[in-house]
Amino acid sequence: MNSNEVVRAAGGVVVSGPDDGRLVLVVHRPKYDDWSFPKGKLDEGETEQQCALREVREETGLSCSILRELSSTQYLDPQGAPKTVRYWLMSPVSGSFEPNSEVDRAIWVDLGRARKLLSYPHDVALVDEVCGESV
Repeated sequence: MNSNEVVRAAGGVVVSGPDDGRLVLVVHRPKYDDWSFPKGKLDEGETEQQCALREVREETGLSCSILRELSSTQYLDPQGAPKTVRYWLMSPVSGSFEPNSEVDRAIWVDLGRARKLLSYPHDVALVDEVCGESV
């Protein structure tokens, strides 16, 4: 990959529960020792929505439905390449979490706790965006 080429990725902010008791799913990645939302790079020929649903399923074990698109985030990845991640607000349909090679913990937390637990400001901004929406 050219160092100026933007890394394209997608992910999901999975929510459950009524507006006044909404929970959000956050994941812990041992490789980075961080808390974030499930996401990953696009596979060849895959759309961003397909990637987001696949990454959420692979990292959390949950099959989800997309509710709406959220804001995208842009930052430099650990190799210094520019990265754009498109996110969708999602609702779980089926499945359950089992630890895997990328994610060792996935927990449901209220939006206030998510804001404190998340490792990156761009993820906190997504929580703030979800706080202002009704599902």
